Amino acid sequence: MTHPDPTPRAMVERAIRVDHAGEYGAKRIYEGQLAVLGRTKWRGTLEHMKDQEQVHLDTFSRLVGERRVRPTALLPVWHVAGFALGAATALLGHRGAMACTVAVEEAIDEHYQAQEAALGEDEAALKAHIATFRAEELEHRDIGLANEAEQAPAYRLLSAAIKAGCKVAIRLSERI
Repeated sequence: MTHPDPTPRAMVERAIRVDHAGEYGAKRIYEGQLAVLGRTKWRGTLEHMKDQEQVHLDTFSRLVGERRVRPTALLPVWHVAGFALGAATALLGHRGAMACTVAVEEAIDEHYQAQEAALGEDEAALKAHIATFRAEELEHRDIGLANEAEQAPAYRLLSAAIKAGCKVAIRLSERI
């Protein structure tokens, strides 16, 4: 059974809903990493990235209210899952935390790129937010790569699993 393409309004609502959920999850990942690595030399790096994610989350939280978009019902799941993913990867050491960052940010880059392409010119402000946030997510990816992400234990497997999880989370958060 095929589903009709969403209306422009439905597409925008879906974008705001999923981006709000994703930025919430990202903030929770960094909180989990900080719970494990917060007393190490990696604290400042992790806090920098978490602070940027908080700005992204605040923007999408505002848009949820202004546009009257229903947030995903899965926020309680992302609350726990994000923190758990952050803490678990940080338990592998800084390389595990950075591998998580790289994998998440690569998945989000793809996601934001597709959103930018799909949004119309009547959504210039939303597109601008997404473009800015995408650039910051790529900065996070680069920070992860510069901090030995690819030397994490089982990097390719870990990265593939995290990217797959992100893609599932995106699909679920768009709809639920």
